[in-house]
Amino acid sequence: MDLGVRLSRSLLLAAAGSETLNAVATRSRVVRRATRAFMPGERAEDALEAGAALAADGRSLIFTRLGEALTSLDEAEAVRDHYLRFLDAAAARGLPSRISVKPTQLGLDQSPESCLRHAMDLAEKAETVDSGLWLDMEDSSYVDRTLELYEAVKTRHPRTGIALQAYLHRTPDDLERLRPLRPAIRLVKGAYAEPPDVAFPRKADTDAAFEALAGRMLGWAAEGRGGAPPGCLPVFGTHDLPLVRRLIGRAEAMGLEQGRYEFHMLYGIGMRQQAKLRAEGHAVTTLISYGEAWYRWYMRRLAERPANVGFLLRSMFG
Repeated sequence: MDLGVRLSRSLLLAAAGSETLNAVATRSRVVRRATRAFMPGERAEDALEAGAALAADGRSLIFTRLGEALTSLDEAEAVRDHYLRFLDAAAARGLPSRISVKPTQLGLDQSPESCLRHAMDLAEKAETVDSGLWLDMEDSSYVDRTLELYEAVKTRHPRTGIALQAYLHRTPDDLERLRPLRPAIRLVKGAYAEPPDVAFPRKADTDAAFEALAGRMLGWAAEGRGGAPPGCLPVFGTHDLPLVRRLIGRAEAMGLEQGRYEFHMLYGIGMRQQAKLRAEGHAVTTLISYGEAWYRWYMRRLAERPANVGFLLRSMFG
């Protein structure tokens, strides 16, 4: 079974890197219709409208505009300006939301200095509208640069968070590196094609690594009991419900109150389960993606859970 999952994941990740399939998929009405299962639309307004409906039950939101690895600083500046406007639009609607941005969208490849300025601009703007900035993690070649970016932004804007990927062998060391910052960390399993010397090839090993890292983060959060500041805001980006329940049990055994840790889940996946967790009092945030550059993101979401391919086919042809 694990071999079949690994093969399916490898094929989906290979498809994610295909320029030909990207061109075909983004022109296909059938495929574009299927993406609506996981994103409400390509326009910012589509995302905001979907977010307003979800926020009615008290959950929080994260918005991300799809796209990565831009080729010019002009494009990066345009992305920054888009998010500055978006933050105002979300605030005008009174949405409890934050934004999540890939550093390559802000020009990391072209100029780390410009990328840092853009990230600082977004973090500062987010604070003025009672929001916050999350930095996404990309493939392993970007980890060091993204950690350096986070460290610089976090020192001036404490509400800033970062994503770490459990399947990378280096992540335990990266977690320890960030600990002095009292970080906000969204732990995810990982969705890029990486060689076995960089990332766990077996799902079972990734799952075990995720749970071990999550336990460490919960322990740091528990340090904040009795009025002391917490050592970490643990955020778990997973739809693995048995794992979610184990983490809740672990937090309760530590005496960690609800709200001292969060679950981030994707729009369109397990929405009933998200609502149930929220009804139980847990902090649940739904991540809503939008934008025209959806193909690679979409294929990676399928690769994270190949069983979603069946859901895709039903959406396309059902």
